[in-house]
Amino acid sequence: MDYDYIIVGAGSAGCVLANRLSASSANKVLLLEAGPEDRNPWIHVPLGYGKNVSNPAVNWCLESEPEEYLYGQKYFLPRGKVIGGSSSINGMVYVRGQVEDFDMWAQMGCRGWSYDEVL
Repeated sequence: MDYDYIIVGAGSAGCVLANRLSASSANKVLLLEAGPEDRNPWIHVPLGYGKNVSNPAVNWCLESEPEEYLYGQKYFLPRGKVIGGSSSINGMVYVRGQVEDFDMWAQMGCRGWSYDEVL
């Protein structure tokens, strides 16, 4: 079968993109996700972060390369392997960017990236 768009990863962005592209019946869209649906009950409660942070069924359980400035240690990089991606395993935490960071980008010449323009 031929597709107009193939999206790899059904995380937050992949799901939205697939939805928007498939709104037109003229587009054939394939959304690929390595992990399962988000039927794991621990995904849907904040306390579930502790259960899913090391669960290879829904988490890629990646780690960094050895870090020179951490005395050669590696650090754990949880990344979602489930519909919803990492947003499904983050304990329902939302962090808004700092006003100063956005405004600094705008001051550096990134038009449209000030805090007021983005948020």
